[in-house]
Amino acid sequence: MSQTKPLNITTIGAGTIGLSYAALHLSHASKDVSALQITIHDTRPDLEEHILQTLPTHIPCTLQKLRNDRRIAYDVEIDDYVSVHRLIIDKDLESAVAEAHIVQEQGPEDAEFKTALWPKVEKYCPPNALLWSSTSGIPASTQCIAMKDPSRLLVVHPYNPPHIMPLLEIVPSLATAPKVIERTLDFWKNKDRTPLVLKKETTGFVANRLAYALLREAIHLVKEGVASVKDIDDLMTSSMGPRWAVAGIFKSYHAGGGVGGLEGFFKNIGGTVQACWDDIGAVNVGEGWEKDIFRQTREAYGLVDTVERDEKTRRVLDAVKSKE
Repeated sequence: MSQTKPLNITTIGAGTIGLSYAALHLSHASKDVSALQITIHDTRPDLEEHILQTLPTHIPCTLQKLRNDRRIAYDVEIDDYVSVHRLIIDKDLESAVAEAHIVQEQGPEDAEFKTALWPKVEKYCPPNALLWSSTSGIPASTQCIAMKDPSRLLVVHPYNPPHIMPLLEIVPSLATAPKVIERTLDFWKNKDRTPLVLKKETTGFVANRLAYALLREAIHLVKEGVASVKDIDDLMTSSMGPRWAVAGIFKSYHAGGGVGGLEGFFKNIGGTVQACWDDIGAVNVGEGWEKDIFRQTREAYGLVDTVERDEKTRRVLDAVKSKE
């Protein structure tokens, strides 16, 4: 994706994911600020104020001149960090995507919105622009149904927040062109991310399916009075959390089986595993458990300091990376 002109990235949607992506791109461009232009498109009436208040909290501490004076450069030079950078706020979709090399969509999680958006983007943006959706569960095959060229679109689903977490689930539809997948992988690998291509579309993709399965059982255990919300979180951060930071599920249990590996693990305690699987709780949204669990969570945590969370997560990831 080398070019003489700056790389133009347009993010559609200035919510948590959209601004986190903008921070990620700005951070990676800090050594060559002339190489990037970020355009943020949203129709919210307080867009500039919202960006000024929120974007600085996503910038790593080593780059946080923005946090100190709450200023952002709108196509002008202001300080060392934003000099030459062009950070553009544009409420008009046509002009926002007109020169984009990449368009990242982080709009409402609504299929009707997305299927109506992409034909407009396709019409206004350059023909070679990469088109990515950050949806948590609406597949590209649904989003592209009204496009003239559905081969241009694929899902690039981040793990929140993307300016911290390395994972990006690359989820093409059957119509997505292989070249689009290849260019997308090249881009993110060069940003030191971990892009993983899913072999087929599935509801919720993979990361959320795994996380929600754990969430469901955690809710069941609280509902049944086995442990409190805080107990389960403490259990996670003192056991599976640090373990899974350095070894995933299969590697962990493969190690747990000793010389016999994963096969040995199931040979030794497969009966217990099956008994737990048989006893997994049936929990459904709207069945009445919400009030007590929401109350416990509010009492335990109040409003979570996501800046502190992100800095601690960054240090964990740095520690894991340093051992590779």
